[in-house]
Amino acid sequence: MPVRVEVLPYLDLVAVAGVVLYAWLRIFGVRCRRSAWSAVGFSLVSGIALCFFFRDPARVTPADPQLIVSGADGVVDTVDVFQEQEYLNTEVKRVTVFLNLHNVHVNRAPISGRVTAVDFRRGKHLAAYLVEASDLNQCNTFLIEGDATRCVVRQLVGAVVRRVVGWVDFGDTVERGQRLGMMKFGSRLDVLLPAEDVEVLVKEGDRVVAGVTPIARLLEE
Repeated sequence: MPVRVEVLPYLDLVAVAGVVLYAWLRIFGVRCRRSAWSAVGFSLVSGIALCFFFRDPARVTPADPQLIVSGADGVVDTVDVFQEQEYLNTEVKRVTVFLNLHNVHVNRAPISGRVTAVDFRRGKHLAAYLVEASDLNQCNTFLIEGDATRCVVRQLVGAVVRRVVGWVDFGDTVERGQRLGMMKFGSRLDVLLPAEDVEVLVKEGDRVVAGVTPIARLLEE
């Protein structure tokens, strides 16, 4: 399975940690062979776990252009409606997906269109499942302007996660299901859509797959 190159610095750290573990065990008198096997075992298990976390499988996006797909793997935590005044300036329907450590953490574009905003906000590190985390937590936000609707995708860090990564820039054109970035070691992703444009297809507790699971459908004009 493909693995993101972003894993490489972490694999380097694991290798160094294995060497340190070996040295520490030898200092405290553990036999050479046992120390070596312990260090190798630690590095191997940790490396496999990291590669699993940074996996990036291929995805097949539904052919129906009316469908808006999930931006993240995980469980739908919130489906709500509110007035958004920063990017869309209208009533929006929000679908929040919470990611656990075992989920694929590569995020994808819910719609096709042009990226007209990419904003990073420094903020707090509240638990990602809290509603107020959307307004207060550190995040990375993309605004995508499509032919039929607009979409805000917000990568939110949580209490443990400290880093989000974006792979698209202002002015880029993205296709539905295209990779946008990733969140490291769990967190949550919000997708905001103009309420007048879409019908939400998922509910709280549903499991979704980035780039594959339809979360909403464009309403007929």
